[in-house]
Amino acid sequence: MAIVVNMPRLSDTMEEGTVAAWLKKVGDKVEEGDILAEIETDKATMEFESFNEGTLLHIGVQEGETTKVDALLAIIGDEGEDISALLNGNGNASAEAKKEEKKEDATQQSAHDSNQDDVSNDKEESVSKVELPEGVIVVTMPRLSDTMEEGTVATWLKKVGDTVEEGDILAEIETDKATMEFESFQSGTLLEIGLQEGESAKVDALLAIIGPAGTDVSNVARNFKVDSGVEKTEEAPKVEKAEAPKQEKAVSSSATEKPQKQVSASSSNGRLFASPLAKKIAEEKGINLSQVSGTGENGRIVKSDVENFTPAISSAASVDKFVPTGQEDFEDVTNSQMRKAIAKALTNSKFTAPHYYLSVEFDMENAIAFRAQFNSIPDTKISYNDIIVKACALALKQHPQVNSQWFADKMRLNNHVHIGVAVAVPDGLVVPVVKFANEQSLPQIGAAVKDLAGKARNKKLTPGDMEGSTFTVSNLGMFGIDTFTSIINQPNSAILSVGNIVEKPVVKNGQIVVGNTMKLSLACDHRTVDGATGAQFLQTLKGYIENPVTMLV
Repeated sequence: MAIVVNMPRLSDTMEEGTVAAWLKKVGDKVEEGDILAEIETDKATMEFESFNEGTLLHIGVQEGETTKVDALLAIIGDEGEDISALLNGNGNASAEAKKEEKKEDATQQSAHDSNQDDVSNDKEESVSKVELPEGVIVVTMPRLSDTMEEGTVATWLKKVGDTVEEGDILAEIETDKATMEFESFQSGTLLEIGLQEGESAKVDALLAIIGPAGTDVSNVARNFKVDSGVEKTEEAPKVEKAEAPKQEKAVSSSATEKPQKQVSASSSNGRLFASPLAKKIAEEKGINLSQVSGTGENGRIVKSDVENFTPAISSAASVDKFVPTGQEDFEDVTNSQMRKAIAKALTNSKFTAPHYYLSVEFDMENAIAFRAQFNSIPDTKISYNDIIVKACALALKQHPQVNSQWFADKMRLNNHVHIGVAVAVPDGLVVPVVKFANEQSLPQIGAAVKDLAGKARNKKLTPGDMEGSTFTVSNLGMFGIDTFTSIINQPNSAILSVGNIVEKPVVKNGQIVVGNTMKLSLACDHRTVDGATGAQFLQTLKGYIENPVTMLV
């Protein structure tokens, strides 16, 4: 039977979308996972993936046209199938189609991160041989990133029996790139939880069932069919730790305010529940959110909790686990999805791309003076890393082979410059991307990097924030590292490793004087970047960094 594909809600604020490009045309075969179209939202242009198979029978919105969320976008079905009944209602076809889908035991669940502007498409899932009770919706494990194959439920924010409203956060799901909030686009009662906290499952596996209160869905849960089952994540051995004495937290409130119930904002696995605004305020004020009691839903920390927080004076330091002298001891830590993804990606890069390394040392005297003068402008603050990102972006425009990608039958030279900036997070490393870096000013780059780094540390990066890089910068200078080399972040062809600025004796005009230098290492993929090409890129980069005023021309 034909399936109506509606304009998806690709961000939490999206009300309408514009079709930027169709990647399929009427009559084309569509496989599950194929990219149907590129859709421009209020925040970004995103790829829209098909979760249905068949033939593209109808396109409801042409390239450049705009329509509301849930309006008819396309129809997929069997080749030659009559879809006139679905088209009779024109823009209202989606409502009729949903009724038909319900009769055919198909359910569509939109899945994406509400705070990260994530691209997760509505998923049509059939429960074979089981008739769905009226109003019941099967929620499956969403694909929250382009490389995600399985997800782990980090935390449930709703429990069976709870009322769920559209827009409520159901759970936090750990993917191969980040831990993301999973928002419900259905209203009803949470009738069934298919995965417990800490359990992992493949994309499209049963995650939950939502429907009218009191509906028996045991048969649906029992007979739900997916290609692969649930894999239970093993728990790491628990390590006993002596806890520091608990301190009372003082929370100020006016006499007229009704006292709010305070609940721990931490889940059993130590994750904090806090609104994005609360996290931003906490970061600005230097407040440790683990010390704040949450008064929001399920103990979530909200803005007022942070604003009213008064730090307690600690009377004792935490005590590490006691290990007798001479006794071996260890702790096993289960690999997170992010850690497994990092291991897989970097191993693949190291053993498929022939790396070679070029090392240089730049004079930073002019850069230091330039930054000081630039930051003297009111409300302006740039870092050395911002200068390096800008310099790389401009140099890449002159050396497109360094800004390239390798394919088995071709090499793609990118005319746009998207620079990935490596950011360390507790679970590992993420690489958010500054898009069109060569077109941005230094303050714009600084603001973008600061915003992306904050989102990374708060686990609010979306897959869109981390996709599309053409070159990567990794900076360990702030940790006092003089020089190091990095593994290429594929599909990039190169990555620049940046050390710290060192004050040292240097020779200038035949005299030994005090100078400031910085060492950089460029790792290149020899399939796309020859040694001379990499060296020429570094020469151009040297000109920009040693004379940063030239970047303003």
